[in-house]
Amino acid sequence: MSGTEKTKAHAEQAMGKAKEAMGRMAGNERMTADGHADQAKGNARQAKEDIKDTFRH
Repeated sequence: MSGTEKTKAHAEQAMGKAKEAMGRMAGNERMTADGHADQAKGNARQAKEDIKDTFRH
């Protein structure tokens, strides 16, 4: 996985977790859902890069 894509994936996952936690604390369902969606995007980005790495080797 390239360094920048790996960093982007981890950052998206972390931001999603933080946003989801803040949404739960504030009782804001939309923020919680947005955080969960950000985590899913980060997971998808990481999975894509893992697949690319698999086919490179």
